[in-house]
Amino acid sequence: MATVVMMKHPQTGLLKKGLVGFSWTTLFFGGFPALFRGDWGMGLLLMLLAIFTGGISGIIAAFLYNKHYTSKLIEKGYVFADTEALNSLARAKLGVDAASAVPNPT
Repeated sequence: MATVVMMKHPQTGLLKKGLVGFSWTTLFFGGFPALFRGDWGMGLLLMLLAIFTGGISGIIAAFLYNKHYTSKLIEKGYVFADTEALNSLARAKLGVDAASAVPNPT
């Protein structure tokens, strides 16, 4: 099961749920969870792969999608905004160092 870690954009103050770990929703619903999260490109790609592979690609995607989504949030400027234990767990699972995932003091 995926671990939810809250993420915040320092400039806008928007909060989003970052996820790390196995994605049961992607396994069962393919690209729809990505589409609902606003990740249009990945959602459409997962749907096309499911069509061409007969759904087998969904098993692989379930292991990879949450890490991809949360990494993209970090690239967009989001930082971990949960308890230190969850933040540390998410950084470890994503392979992100603490310096690149903390807000700037400006």
